[in-house]
Amino acid sequence: MRTWRLAALSDLPAFRALIERAYRGDTARKGWTHEADLFDDDRTSDAELTEALTDPARRVLLTEQEGTLVGTVTITDRSEGLAYLGMLCVDPAIQAGGLGRWLIGEAEALAMREFGANTMEMTVIGRREDLIAYYERRGYARTGEARPFPYGDPTRFAMIVLARSLVRPIA
Repeated sequence: MRTWRLAALSDLPAFRALIERAYRGDTARKGWTHEADLFDDDRTSDAELTEALTDPARRVLLTEQEGTLVGTVTITDRSEGLAYLGMLCVDPAIQAGGLGRWLIGEAEALAMREFGANTMEMTVIGRREDLIAYYERRGYARTGEARPFPYGDPTRFAMIVLARSLVRPIA
């Protein structure tokens, strides 16, 4: 049975290590969701993660296997029924096993319960068509909006906005 917990500041070293090994460098290449072919810098910083962990409008979910952090997702309340799903990552050694799909479902449920969200949005680097297709299979759709890349040169990549209604019909 899978379980998650909310992250705490004491999780920062393991949290950051998971993100870096899932997104960057040779370890990331063991999985399919990496950005190692696009970037050679750090994916995040202690300051950015501390902000995520202490912001009352965000929830960082962590999941472990045998005491090792293997998955995370961050949900941000954007108000007026909108939540943002970000920094979803699964340890590359266990990707394609359903953990990402499960984390998305847990994030959506938390966003509805704690933030009153009825829509979840995210942004994905436009060149990551395989990742966009993954989210489309989970019910997310392109909104037609593109946002500038948030780090360094904003014209380097377009960030494609995807969204999904969280309102589920009663069966």
